[in-house]
Amino acid sequence: MVSVEDNPGMPAEEEHIMKDTHRFLAFDLGAESGRAVLGTLQGGRLSLEVVHRFRTEGLTILGVRQWDLARIYEEICQGLRQCVRLHGPDLDGIAVDTWGVDFGLVASDGTVLANPRHYRDKANDGMQEYAFAKVPRPELYAATGIQFLPFNSVYQLLGYARRQSPLLDSAESLLLMGDLFGYLLSGVRSCEYTNASTTQMLDPYTRTWNRELLDKLGIPKRLLLNPVMPGTVLGPILPELAEETGVNPDVPVIATASHDTASAVAAVPAASDGEAWAYLSSGTWSLLGAELDGPHVSDASLAEDFTNEGGVDGTIRFLKNIFGLWLVQECRRSWEKADGSSLDYGELTAQAEAAAPFVSFINLDDSRLMAPDNMPALIQTMCKEAGYPVPESRGALIRCALESLAVKYRTTLRKLDGLLGRETRVLHIIGGGVQNKLLCQMTADACGIPVIAGPVEATALGNIGVQAMAVGALSGLEDFRAVIRESEQPERYEPVNTEAWDRAIATMK
Repeated sequence: MVSVEDNPGMPAEEEHIMKDTHRFLAFDLGAESGRAVLGTLQGGRLSLEVVHRFRTEGLTILGVRQWDLARIYEEICQGLRQCVRLHGPDLDGIAVDTWGVDFGLVASDGTVLANPRHYRDKANDGMQEYAFAKVPRPELYAATGIQFLPFNSVYQLLGYARRQSPLLDSAESLLLMGDLFGYLLSGVRSCEYTNASTTQMLDPYTRTWNRELLDKLGIPKRLLLNPVMPGTVLGPILPELAEETGVNPDVPVIATASHDTASAVAAVPAASDGEAWAYLSSGTWSLLGAELDGPHVSDASLAEDFTNEGGVDGTIRFLKNIFGLWLVQECRRSWEKADGSSLDYGELTAQAEAAAPFVSFINLDDSRLMAPDNMPALIQTMCKEAGYPVPESRGALIRCALESLAVKYRTTLRKLDGLLGRETRVLHIIGGGVQNKLLCQMTADACGIPVIAGPVEATALGNIGVQAMAVGALSGLEDFRAVIRESEQPERYEPVNTEAWDRAIATMK
């Protein structure tokens, strides 16, 4: 096995420091779509160009929801080819960021044993309770500081063990998704820290695997590589892949902050000496939290189910996962499936804006929202159960979803401030949800503080920023955020309707 420990990496930073222009290719993979994004760093500014877009959503085979690894890999190869066609073979780095928790299993001969399971696969059902029978919930939180989500890697692994899957016996390494694609590009197996922190198996203080916990759960430690920090250079792109795609064979593959939210938070355009700020990474999931110097693990944070995940430059992302625009995405998918139409998110948002406000709300802590067969029908059922008018039109359904999100952001932000003993003065929204101006204004109104929306491409920017740090083109996180402030023009939303939200929330059932 070749691992990052065996391959100290590429070249010294001195080769890069004197260059005026640096070019990095980021593969930003989400649960619905992926992009190959070329970042050019020049003169203290960073510009982006999307050179390839593709779908990433999973598929179901024999009842198992899983990721189509070969298809996504081929799309990555196509992104490399397209980048070469447009801009030539030379790059300063290539890196992949992805969602968290999911993983592939790799045999001793280097074979990827199967498609990685999708975190929404129903095989994860009941595995939390199975884990708690071995390690009580408070003990598991104290050992990891991670929020309890039914699809965390620890529960997926327990599922493999409980089913007596032969894959575990055949595997030599577990590679989280970002590491898996880094392996397919470089041939080097690694375990990048920010994504490893999502597994609920890492000690938040030592930032290594909690081996005592793994023993109690019966999880084979031999599968787990020692975590490496974001910005670790894995090695050059595989020679055969360079030949196939036209990329210069000396281009390094870099372990960026491979958890997409870690990359996104790195791109928050906040100054370290500014007012207290929080972030909301808005996409399929909403992740709301604060950037801390160290973990915050307490009985109170356990009670509120906040998580301590790894960030860039030794930071901790203290946050809570919330169902996000998944609600809207699944409504759209259900309607398109029903009538064969192609629906535009902008039009759905316009219909929501025209719908009556503060009519119905849903509880975003309801686990049924994880993977419903029909999201619009579920929202209607939940409204009826709660005693609200049942939304009938598409606009009313989307409005219900967006207003429910804004309410959840408000309550989560206030819990965050209570835990940290502070008062957030501004909320930075980053990611694709920035494009939903209605939700941004709702969030400012509901939370009663200004919202700074942008950058939209925060994850790709963060991916590229960590690559730039890895090769010495940027000195660290503060340097990178200064570049973001120079390069991006976020939109500011002032709260203008907070009193109406206060009244509506006070009467919620």
